[in-house]
Amino acid sequence: MKIDVMNPEDWPFVSNIYTQSIEKGGASVLSQCPTYSEWDAKHHADLRFVMREEEKVIGWCALSPYSDRYAYRGVAEVSVYVDDAYQGKGIGKTLLNHTIARSEEKGIWTLFSKTFSSNVASIKLQESCGFRVVGIHEKLGHDRWGKFQDITILERRSKIIQFEQ
Repeated sequence: MKIDVMNPEDWPFVSNIYTQSIEKGGASVLSQCPTYSEWDAKHHADLRFVMREEEKVIGWCALSPYSDRYAYRGVAEVSVYVDDAYQGKGIGKTLLNHTIARSEEKGIWTLFSKTFSSNVASIKLQESCGFRVVGIHEKLGHDRWGKFQDITILERRSKIIQFEQ
């Protein structure tokens, strides 16, 4: 297995993994996978990665900007998804740690996520990579079946990028 930069040719694999999560519920407020152009427009071009087993993409992690305002240029939202058949094997953690390291090289000082509170596995994964729970938005978004869900907000501050006082 190896980590590569995600390229447009990976989208069929990436969208399949994304669709698996959407269909299961509990991992996305989306009811269907976006098109590549929709997804591409919302994510950092140089901070998206895939884990491959031979030529097959089995997981992905990508960052999207928090805001287009200059003051927030170093803040990004993280998404990490693993193919159902490969979950529980450390792939998500490897991808997330890789993405954290690359994000710091690019000047990202804060990563955050919005995770269904019921998605305990994802919350534990993020915590194992240095994220902490900073709050819960009660019944903020609903799942694909229309049931409103609490959203746990997690963040990770860089230990490398120095903050001015």
